[in-house]
Order: sequence, then C-alpha cells, then structure tokens
Amino acid sequence: MARRTHLALLLALLPLGCRSTRDQRADSAAAWSYTPDLPVSHAPFETVHANYKERLEQLYVFVELRGTYTQTGRALPELHERLTAAGLAASGPPFGLFYDDPGKVAVAELRSRACIPVAKPPEPSTGLASDVLPRAHVVYAVVAGPYPEAPRAYPGLYAYMAKMGWVEAGPVRELYLVPPTSVRNFDALLCELQIPAMPRP
Repeated sequence: MARRTHLALLLALLPLGCRSTRDQRADSAAAWSYTPDLPVSHAPFETVHANYKERLEQLYVFVELRGTYTQTGRALPELHERLTAAGLAASGPPFGLFYDDPGKVAVAELRSRACIPVAKPPEPSTGLASDVLPRAHVVYAVVAGPYPEAPRAYPGLYAYMAKMGWVEAGPVRELYLVPPTSVRNFDALLCELQIPAMPRP
C-alpha cells in the first residue's frame, strides 16, 4: 500500500513561483538534466513501470521534521534560501525522505527530512545540518504529473517489490526532478520514487 498521501505537496512547492521573474529564471535553470531509464508512469497508475538499481551515496543538507508529511515540501524553499546564503549550491534535485508509515504511526509522530544534495559539507557556522544518503539497492519508478499525485503510484511499486521477494529496508525517497516554476503544465513534472529493498528474511 502507499505509505502516505500528501494532498498539499504541490502547493508547498509553489512558493517558488511567487518569486521575482529573475528568481524564476534561476529556478528554471536549476532544472536538472534527467532522462528516465524506464517508461514514465502516469495517473491513474493502473500500470506502474518499476525496476531496481544500486543507488550511490549522496551528501545532502536537510531540515528534520516531525508531523504531517505535507510540511516536507513546504520546508524546501526556505532550505534552498539558507543554502544560498551559506554560499553553497545544490548539486542535484531536492528530495524528501519519509521514515514512517502513516497507517501505523500517528500524524504528529511522522518523521521526514526535506533535503537538498550538495557537493561538499557546509561549515558548522552556517547552522546547516548535513548527512550522507547511504548506498542502497532500491526499487524505483518515475511518475509524471502534479507532485501530490505521485504517492498514488506506491501500491504498484510495493507490488513489484513483493513479486521480487523483497521487503522495505529504509526510508522512502522522492526526488522532485522538475521545478514547478519551469513548466506551464503540471503534467510535465517528474518525480522518482525510491524504496530501499532487501531480500525477505
């Protein structure tokens, strides 16, 4: 089953679109070159094209959050501003890490991180927290459309994982590959969903 629904994630990402035209151009320029290596899945996600791969480790800065997962996307613009103020640049698209199953954990206790990858760790004086996303075997899918709709693809991804005889082995990761301000149609947005997996004991 999908682990969550974030009905406000796209709205959380949209404050980027309220910036000046110059800032919007900068956000558009930050759209990371990405070519899906498997068919893109589309709503209503009756078919989810899934595969597996080895994910490389990645350094990132983050904001630790507890509570509804809708706040994860809302934290990204402010984190980006703090990163810029520290003289650092993102080295890839922002992502969210989601640690708990909302079906089993109270909303107030849900743990997540809003994350931006970086090439080097921030100085302690910046106040930015950093960590390394570990190398992992993941099942994944690339979905198109508004970011709040992306979790609807999770049932298909979990079904693929079960078919392979694997179980979840770490926090779910969502990579937001296209800034909302860089497109005219939200159907052009792409999100890669990743679930760390390991053989069933």
